[in-house]
Amino acid sequence: MMDIDVVGVRIELPSNQPLILLKEHDGERHLPIWIGAPEASAIAMSLQGITTPRPMTHDLMVGIIQAAGQEVSEVKIVDVQDAVFYARIVLSNGAEVDSRASDAVALALRTGAPLRCAEQVVEEAGVLVSGDESGEPSEQNEEQVREFREFLADIEPEDFDK
Repeated sequence: MMDIDVVGVRIELPSNQPLILLKEHDGERHLPIWIGAPEASAIAMSLQGITTPRPMTHDLMVGIIQAAGQEVSEVKIVDVQDAVFYARIVLSNGAEVDSRASDAVALALRTGAPLRCAEQVVEEAGVLVSGDESGEPSEQNEEQVREFREFLADIEPEDFDK
């Protein structure tokens, strides 16, 4: 398992499909995961420190976990199959709960739990945006980076309502 960081939530254009962009903590590979609009909104709100007057679904989940005397110890993205990402939420008693990656990331952000990813997931679905393995950017890679950056335009949480 490797530590990963949340870079942000973006909208891929022209399809308007939300995605969460993760990045390996000690590397250059990025992991884009397409997610639903409600999860994208929940993650974006957490990243921006926005709290709501009443608990949203992920806030409720944190409350239930805490009321049961547990904490979220870590969140792991453990597999990817046919572009579907699988995650596990690890509780302080050692129990592991199967989860969609988007829900697991939302919980990790709300609880401050470490976010980790299996190496094979990054190998299979990761995107190297800084250059190829030789360290020199290829023409194809530069085009991929340009296209990648185009759909990572600045997005506000309000955009998820569209």
